[in-house]
Amino acid sequence: MNKEDLKQQLDHALVLQDISLEDDAQDRLIDYLELLVRWNKTYNLTAIRDPEEMISRHLIDSLTILPFLNGKRFIDVGTGAGLPGMVAAIAAPDTNWVLLDSNQKKTRFLTQVVIELGLKNVDVVHARIEAFNDGRRFDMATSRAVTSLLALKEQVKHLCPNLLAMKGKIPDDELKELPESCEVVIHQVRVAHDTAERSIIMIKDKNQ
Repeated sequence: MNKEDLKQQLDHALVLQDISLEDDAQDRLIDYLELLVRWNKTYNLTAIRDPEEMISRHLIDSLTILPFLNGKRFIDVGTGAGLPGMVAAIAAPDTNWVLLDSNQKKTRFLTQVVIELGLKNVDVVHARIEAFNDGRRFDMATSRAVTSLLALKEQVKHLCPNLLAMKGKIPDDELKELPESCEVVIHQVRVAHDTAERSIIMIKDKNQ
């Protein structure tokens, strides 16, 4: 599938999902997707190989967090291939992101994306979340199905009290593990052409 076909597929998916993006953001998302496809052949960044499938399951899926982002400075924990952080940073250039992962091949890929796309609002960090602290607080931490909600909350508490976790089916068992000090809001979301259940769990620690 050539670049123009990918752009048409993305544009169609955005319309179905009722998401509006600037043309420049759409172009950069396609550039990111092409880099992901190319690097994935060598580095196995994602199990999904088909670019058209990546549009729905990676790009559109990541974009579902946009209405729930509060603030300007975010950290994407265990970002992997940049999901959702890189996608959100491209879509919302007025926000600032730290993309953090302990896997060096993934952070190397993300660094190349930042260079080739000329992104000014993204910093890539190769580190474990427990060991990272740049001395500044984040408005929110994001994560896409990295670990349990309780473990994730504990890992990011030194950085910010607000967590947005992308999950599949609502994780009832994980929610029960959270302390009473946590204020939890659950949003169920759908991605066009994908029947898989998705949920966005927003957690605020009232004690922080």
